[in-house]
Amino acid sequence: MGSSDLPPSMTDRGVVSVAGLTDYLKALIEEDEQLAAIAIFGEVSSANQSGSGLFFTLRDPETDAKLNAVLWRYLMAEQPVLPQTGQQILVLGKLQVYAPRSDYKIIADRILPLGDGLQALKQQQVRDRLRAEGLFDADRKRPLPSHPQTIGVISSPQAAGWGDIQRTIAQRYPGLKIIFSPAIVQGDLAPASIVQAFARLKADGRSQVTILARGGGSKEDLAAFDDERIVRAIVESPVPVVTGIGHQRDESLADLVADWCAHTPTAAAERVVPNLADLVSELQHQRSRLHRSSQAQLDRQRQRLDRGVAASIVRPMQQRLDRERTTIDGLSERLRFALRTRLDREQRQCEALGDRLAAIDPRAVLRRGYALVRDGSGSIVRSAQTVTPGDRLAVQIGEVVVQVDVVAIDPKSRDA
Repeated sequence: MGSSDLPPSMTDRGVVSVAGLTDYLKALIEEDEQLAAIAIFGEVSSANQSGSGLFFTLRDPETDAKLNAVLWRYLMAEQPVLPQTGQQILVLGKLQVYAPRSDYKIIADRILPLGDGLQALKQQQVRDRLRAEGLFDADRKRPLPSHPQTIGVISSPQAAGWGDIQRTIAQRYPGLKIIFSPAIVQGDLAPASIVQAFARLKADGRSQVTILARGGGSKEDLAAFDDERIVRAIVESPVPVVTGIGHQRDESLADLVADWCAHTPTAAAERVVPNLADLVSELQHQRSRLHRSSQAQLDRQRQRLDRGVAASIVRPMQQRLDRERTTIDGLSERLRFALRTRLDREQRQCEALGDRLAAIDPRAVLRRGYALVRDGSGSIVRSAQTVTPGDRLAVQIGEVVVQVDVVAIDPKSRDA
């Protein structure tokens, strides 16, 4: 191609602008008849669907060379197969240059399957071998500490995920000790760098849990986390490991072997670090429960004490009262017996006295035929010598009083 074929911007003293060079290459590529209808085969290393179509990347398994491609939305329904990560496909289309970014891609018209890709096959073989070793088993997962004082973080200093972790921890638990072990988290150097980061944390020995974070990306960007070296480093970590690699991907081998897998670095930090506000609230709740429990226990002990004191006082008093009541009952019985005995004796004595009184009762004598003589003054005449003829006497015979006049006195009765 001669200088006369170059655009004006490329002929002035050999200087060319970016737009001029891009326009030249765009015309060179898009006007090439062989590139206007081309068939390219490769392995799909990433695939992302948007509203306008399906954007994917073709990878050469031998050289790792990559080519961007797009299948517009209106053609998707006509395809026998849509690109999926790990598949080998044949793409029919044309090359096109996107001037604003000075890059080129293949615009697909037709996509045909060529079977699973070499990389996907290797990945599946590694996955099957690790699963057979039991590294993905749930029973080997270690529990995370509930209140860690020191945590380790493995990530790139420039990664957005590292910034997300710092902000999350500052919000949830200010002052928590973080040991940052920097590493490369993308590309061919990433596996060895991450393994070294794990080794540094292990040698330090202070962290109680480790976060391995990146912050998302394409399948190609995250390929390092399927490396067996990283899987072994997670298994050999002396403390539990939480992954927060990113959510726009399938689960990596690192996610499968980790003790806990979070979708994002922020979610990983939230899982590892408790919320201080929640802890304070829980502490207040536990304090209230403890206070209520202590108060209830104190009330129960006070009631038991009251019952014990009452029992120690009332029981002896009750026992003494029972003894006194028994004594009183015995004395009462003895008193009643003594009273009955004395009453019987007094009654017999009264009856005897009554008999004696009845025996000497003048009226009883009179009823037996004797008479009672009284003089005029009513005095009892006890001797005949006090009586003279002419006296009027009252003679009581039984219940009858007879008035008599003394006519004469028998001298013989006077001598008697």
